[in-house]
Order: sequence, then C-alpha cells, then structure tokens
Amino acid sequence: MIKKTILCYGDSITWGYDPAKPERMKSNERWTGLLKKGLGASYTIIEEGLNGRITIWDDPQYPDCKNGLKYLEPCLNYHKPIDLCILFLGTNDLKKRFSLSAFEISYGIKVLVEIIQKSGSGPDNTSPKILLMTPPYLTRISNAEEFKDSYNVSYKLPLYYSKIAENYNCEFIDTSKIIVASKLDGIHPDVGEHLKLAKAVYKKIKNIMI
Repeated sequence: MIKKTILCYGDSITWGYDPAKPERMKSNERWTGLLKKGLGASYTIIEEGLNGRITIWDDPQYPDCKNGLKYLEPCLNYHKPIDLCILFLGTNDLKKRFSLSAFEISYGIKVLVEIIQKSGSGPDNTSPKILLMTPPYLTRISNAEEFKDSYNVSYKLPLYYSKIAENYNCEFIDTSKIIVASKLDGIHPDVGEHLKLAKAVYKKIKNIMI
C-alpha cells in the first residue's frame, strides 16, 4: 500500500489553539488530528501549524519565525513527496499592525500557491495538489486589541480566495460556511467546531484523492 501524504500548512487554528484553556487541543480534538484518525493508515497527515503565522509578511514583534513565506519551501522539500498541501492562512494578516486589505492578504496567499506549484515537491517531482481554505470570520466580540475592527476585512476574504483557487486550479473550502469563531475570543474555533471542520475536510479529501 502506497501511503498518501497531506501537508497541513497553517497558523494557530491548524496548531489547535483552544480558546477555552488556552492551550493546545489534544490530537483527538483538533481538526488535523481528527482528520488523521478518520483517514486511517493509508494517509500521513503532517501538522505544520504555527501560532501567529502570517502569509508573506515579517512580523516586527516576532522577526525570526512568523513569516509563512520563509519556511514554506524548506518545509515542502523536507516532507516531499507531498500528494496534497492544505493551505490555511490569513487570520494573522488581519492584525491591526499590518493594516492589510483583503486584496493584499489574498496576494500573500497567491504567492504561496505559486511556490507550492513550482516546488516539484509532489510525487515524481510534480506539483502537489492544493486545497486552499479561507479562515473563519473574526467576530465583533473579539477581545483582542490587535484584531480590533478587522472582522469586516475577514468577511471579504472568501471571495478573493475563491478566485485564486479558480485561477490556479486549486480545491477550495470557505470555512466560514462551516465553522464559527469561539464566543470566548472571537478568533479561534472551539473543539466542537474543529470536529465540523475535520468532517468537511475529510469529505473534500476523499473527492480530491480519488
């Protein structure tokens, strides 16, 4: 049996940040761990989630580690061959200190998609398939000052992401139609929402990997 490898490249939602604790959710609670369990032994799920990861921008508060662009290519090369790359970023680009529009955030996503497609990190040096996921909406109840008033920008992301998916022949999930941010912080989905997301991603993967 040839195992399929899926790379999940994301931020604190992929890492499994639990707004109720706050700490990392257990493997059987976060969406990537649930996905691993559901897909079984024929798949290898690589959880590459990092709290605070941004698309292509340097974060002045964390200058050495949060830029998703700088780590993506080494990550792809380390884990190849990769059959499917799930790209799930954009939430941290909404922080006030970046002052980015939805268009600018989507530009960062487009750059990452192009790198994946040119990486040769798929089977036999081909390009991995890509599943692009837009983050859930921020909410007005967000108590984090750094995300203040960013919810209106987050509402615009699905349209831009869907166009990128169409133009670059990627699969697409708008997670805002599946999950909601926790009432505790208005940013991160809670354990129950991770289960919903895992089910949706599982179904999508089964269609992609036929």
